[in-house]
Amino acid sequence: MKRNQAIFLLVLTTVIWGMGVVVQVAGMNHIHPFVLNMHRSLAAGLFLLVILLFVPKLRDTGKDLHATIKGGIYCGICLSVAMALQQYGLKYTTAGKTGFITALYIVLVPIGGILLRHAISKKTWLAVAVGAVGLYFISIKKGAGFSMGLGDFLVFLCAIAFTVHILVIDHFAEDVDGVAMSCIQFFTAAILSFFFVLPTGASLFGEYAKALPAILYLGILSSGVGFTLQILGQRHTDPTTASLILSLESVFSLLGGFLFLHETMTGREALGCVLLFAAILIAQLPVDKLIKTAKN
Repeated sequence: MKRNQAIFLLVLTTVIWGMGVVVQVAGMNHIHPFVLNMHRSLAAGLFLLVILLFVPKLRDTGKDLHATIKGGIYCGICLSVAMALQQYGLKYTTAGKTGFITALYIVLVPIGGILLRHAISKKTWLAVAVGAVGLYFISIKKGAGFSMGLGDFLVFLCAIAFTVHILVIDHFAEDVDGVAMSCIQFFTAAILSFFFVLPTGASLFGEYAKALPAILYLGILSSGVGFTLQILGQRHTDPTTASLILSLESVFSLLGGFLFLHETMTGREALGCVLLFAAILIAQLPVDKLIKTAKN
């Protein structure tokens, strides 16, 4: 797979995730958020298991089985913790703040990369800064302020969990069967999400029939297909660039809200979209080579 193809897979992932926000809103009207996480993870795991059994072309049997299992478990732990923190944090903070704080992983990933001794270019730092400003305009309403209450702190921990998730994928991606690791990831997340449900006393099914379309979309497309594309795409992109591309989910969430929930996009949000796209371009264009060529 070429780098451009990997980038396309990551962009496609953000489209699937962004449009999934509309479905998620509908699903939570019929089922507890933690229960929704459990069922979507289970659906994703079962979907990928079927793929592994009946679509042998997607298997990568030459990869390290031990690393695939280990990576899947670690990713599942990170994913389940991130989803639980985000859902619980939403009880104490606004959706706008949650969107911005969660997306802080685009800033936290390069910081985590430094801890792992990854080299981060000045161009990438510039892209991160522009992307963070763009996400601020998209997610934080004018005059809303920005204080770190309990909900904000929990969502910040969620951003850290997603940061670790991206770095874990980057660590294992080259050595594992991507589909198999993703399958293990979701079965792990489903099991852990079950334990998050227990203290709430919520029904494990709720209005299951009404929530089923949301569960299937979130499980098969957003989770099963989306996270697998993420793993495959990250094999050929660095984690910081991948996190910037994945942050486009916010843009497609706005688009989904506009198309299906009849939400309007303010000038502030439009500016944020422009800045976020600019960050992606900065991260992808050979800026260093262009500057060198201009000097010559």
